[in-house]
Parts: sequence; C-alpha cells; structure tokens
Amino acid sequence: MPPSTTEAAPVATPVVPPWLKGLGVGLLAVAWAVAAHVASAHPGPSGWGAALALAPVVTAVVLGLWSLPMRWLGALGMLAMAGLLVAVWPWLTGRVALLFFLEQTGVYLLMAVVFGRTLRGPGESLVTQMARRVHGGVLSDKQFVYTRKVTLTWCLFFLAMALSSVLLFVLAPTAVWSVFANLLGGPLIALMFVGEFVWRRVALPDEARATMADAIRAWKTYNAEKAP
Repeated sequence: MPPSTTEAAPVATPVVPPWLKGLGVGLLAVAWAVAAHVASAHPGPSGWGAALALAPVVTAVVLGLWSLPMRWLGALGMLAMAGLLVAVWPWLTGRVALLFFLEQTGVYLLMAVVFGRTLRGPGESLVTQMARRVHGGVLSDKQFVYTRKVTLTWCLFFLAMALSSVLLFVLAPTAVWSVFANLLGGPLIALMFVGEFVWRRVALPDEARATMADAIRAWKTYNAEKAP
C-alpha cells in the first residue's frame, strides 16, 4: 500500500483569556506584597525573607550574566555571586527589612530617572512618546503640553515615594514602614494611573481618548523597543 499522505491536523494551542492573565498577575502581586510585609515586619532573622528580597535582583543579574557573549565569563560571574551570597548569608538573613528597603527605594529612584531624563533637552518626554504610539504618531499642541506635564508628575511622584520610604524607614517602626512600602506602594501607583486617567478627561475634553489598556500597551512597546 502507498504511504498515507494525510497530514496530522495541527494541535490548537489553548488561548488564555486576557482577564485571566490579569487576574493571575494581580493575585501574584498581592501574594508577593503580603509575603514581603510579613518578612520585613518579622523581628528576627529570616532565611526565606532574605531569599524573597534578593530573588528579583539575583534573577536580573543571572539573566544579564547569561546573556553575555562569552558564556564562560557569565558562568564565572554566577559562581562568584553564589560564593558571595553564601559568605554573607548569615548577615543578610538578619537584615531582611533593609534588603527590601534598598530594593524598593532603588526602584522608585530608577523610575524617577527614567521619566525625568526625558524632560531634558529638546527631545520628547516619555509620556509624549507613548502617547504618539497610542494616537498613531499625531498629537495636538494641547496633548503635547499635557503629556510633558504628566511625565513631570510621574517623576515627582516616584521621588516622593522614595523620600517617604526613606523617612519612614529611619524614623518609624519597621512594621509601619513595611505597610507603606509593601502594602500601599502598589495601590498608590494604581491610584496615580486612575487619577491621571480621570484628570485627562477634564484637561483634554475634546481630544481623542485612549484607555488605560492603550497606555499599558504603549508602555510595553516602549520597553520592548528600548530593550537591548
């Protein structure tokens, strides 16, 4: 008998609904925030707390080292990092709150720099660039001025978050700082998004409107284009 020429039908890949992805990310963020708060507020040494605090930084460093053209150099760097972590691990487990403080305050300062550096010189601000992606490259004069002000607002917001974190960490009990840093940080950022979305309706009533989903997609596109 001649061999069958019938090809197997392609297996359909299950599609995860966007709302389900969003729900999963949201639940993961809440779980992370609660775990970080519990670890930070714990008065004694905590190995799992230190591991939780260091996980994002270690992951980023490992990915950076692994992407080096010379893999042997990346492997050597990972071995060196592992040796350093083992050597200072007892010290790290006793300073979990400090680890979270440095990590989160560093992120706030980094975000302030990301927004603020685009306000320098003749170039367009970060929010202006993202707005152009949303509106097909065309912005009115009002939109241009508004998006530049929004960029400045986000820069000042992240600076205020960093300053508040520093003051609370130095002057308040660790548990109080942890509530602000771990439990209120995410909601405050979300509140800023919602506040800007509402204010845009007032400041630009006659302009083409974009949804928050459009803004999130523009942010993802911007990050993808800036990635090495």
